[in-house]
Amino acid sequence: MGDGHEARHISFGAYRDACARLEGRIFGGTWSYTFDHPWKAPPPRGETFQWGLYQGEELIGWHHAHQRDERTVDMADTGILPEHQGRGLYSRLLPRVLDVYRDAGYTLVTSHHRATNNRVLIPKLRAGFFLQGLKLDEGGLNVALTLSLDGTYREAMHVRSGFRQAAGETARRLGLAIRDEAKVEGRPAPRVPLPPTEGQSLDLGDGYTLWRVPYEVYWDVYARLEDAAYQSVSFGWAAPAPRPNPDVPRYAWLISHAGEVAGWQLSRQWDARTAYMANTAFLPGHRGKGLYTRLLPLVLDALRAEGYSLVRSHHHATNNAVIVPKLRAGFCIQGLQTDEHGVMAVLIHAFDPVYREYMDVRSGLTRPGGEVARRLGLKLRPER
Repeated sequence: MGDGHEARHISFGAYRDACARLEGRIFGGTWSYTFDHPWKAPPPRGETFQWGLYQGEELIGWHHAHQRDERTVDMADTGILPEHQGRGLYSRLLPRVLDVYRDAGYTLVTSHHRATNNRVLIPKLRAGFFLQGLKLDEGGLNVALTLSLDGTYREAMHVRSGFRQAAGETARRLGLAIRDEAKVEGRPAPRVPLPPTEGQSLDLGDGYTLWRVPYEVYWDVYARLEDAAYQSVSFGWAAPAPRPNPDVPRYAWLISHAGEVAGWQLSRQWDARTAYMANTAFLPGHRGKGLYTRLLPLVLDALRAEGYSLVRSHHHATNNAVIVPKLRAGFCIQGLQTDEHGVMAVLIHAFDPVYREYMDVRSGLTRPGGEVARRLGLKLRPER
């Protein structure tokens, strides 16, 4: 695994022994509920997989997975000693164990992680896992992730979330008529010159610039380019909205390249403390260049300067290309909702460091202490 680290197969008994010796050092800072002694015996484990993580001959961590059903293996437990974290070990371990599960014949790989544990969620989503749900249990608020080792099922998850239209074999397995692909393929995006702008632009690198524009200018561009920017499938309302949108502050930007519009970003007020990043898009020829990652801090700085404490955003639950940079920028997964656009992940970014700690406490990732405990009216007894 590089840097003197190695993953070795170990027995289930050796894994349990490692847990008994080291889990306090690895997971001691988390906040879980302690059950009484169980009355029932556990169900049969089925097939299990265990690796010990070593640096030289020193055991520094482990990975354990077990069969969940006839198609699914569950990545139930991974632990790495704190002094060896932050070195990319988890990212290097993932493809190795996933290859083993694929070779063993599994179709799906599942795992659960505390909802604010971005250090684990990011490499999982980069490896192809999708957000599948949230559950509240003895460990706290946990995110359910699933990786499909079957490409067709993976596309079906995109269809379920509303991120893509069904086509080909995916449509057949969902019992849908296969659409005419010729109607949507190969159609270039319209070329829209950058409208007249005022003020100073911000450099996004590689010839891209960010311009603050009035909402009306943004809306005119959006109306002309919306169809070219999205593959997602939204519900079509039968009639126009009966009421106008609330008159709240809006903050709009256009992204330009070579004198033409390459994308946009719109944010607006959500409530008294929260801004909502309502819409961000890049035209197809401008994706995959890291623009979203470079755009985020500029938009967040602008919203922070407007006085907001929180920033909210919604994304299709399988849109990892957006969710990953959002988590890297400090957003946390806060929920799922189904609306006219599909199944959407709700993300929150907190500018207040105490509120960020509070979210970690709520998820069970950390124990309440200091200012967070004071604001929650909690006082924990000392650990024994």
